[in-house]
Amino acid sequence: MQNALNIKRISAASVGAVEICRLLDEAKVDFVPVDSHCWAAEFPYKPKMEVRAAHNGNQLLVNYRVTEECVRAVAPHDDGNVWEDSCCELFLSPVADGTYYNIECNAAGTLLIGFGAGRADRKRAAMEVLDTVDRWTSMGRAPFANIEGERTWQLCLAIPASAFFAHNVQSFDGLSVKGNVYKCGDMLPHPHFLSLFPIDIPKPDFHRPDFFGSVVFE
Repeated sequence: MQNALNIKRISAASVGAVEICRLLDEAKVDFVPVDSHCWAAEFPYKPKMEVRAAHNGNQLLVNYRVTEECVRAVAPHDDGNVWEDSCCELFLSPVADGTYYNIECNAAGTLLIGFGAGRADRKRAAMEVLDTVDRWTSMGRAPFANIEGERTWQLCLAIPASAFFAHNVQSFDGLSVKGNVYKCGDMLPHPHFLSLFPIDIPKPDFHRPDFFGSVVFE
């Protein structure tokens, strides 16, 4: 079981999402498995998911790698129901005040960001905030319906500190915070729920900061 998600600092500035795979390869940032199989009895299908991340002080650079039997990215625009698609999610509490952000992105790079203290009454990021998050995906940026047959795809996000819109995060340097990483696909032929840090509750719910683990920024 993963004890912490460690975020290495790299020197590259103003990184575009298309550069992230190469930069993390050069920095020798390894993937870690997101393999806690949540609610496996009811949802037995388990795709393969891995994540790696780095930062440059001003940007959080995230790279997901997924292997699954069907890929879907139907949500037509940002702030839509991306969790129904092949979706990678980062939940993060950058400030220890009882709140957290959910950054959810499907295989076509369609994004939503929410903020709040729990599942209820979450505040969605405005479009001008979402537009600051650069995205690259190996599946292309156009929405698409189910693509059957096992394949591996990658998604990269370059997330500026300002995307944590309810806080004044000046830099990621040296932060030691809480969070979790998830993979889901609620409307796929075989719905599934994976997490980096285990969630021990009876029914599916990723909005559980009580099960967040350590996220350590160099």
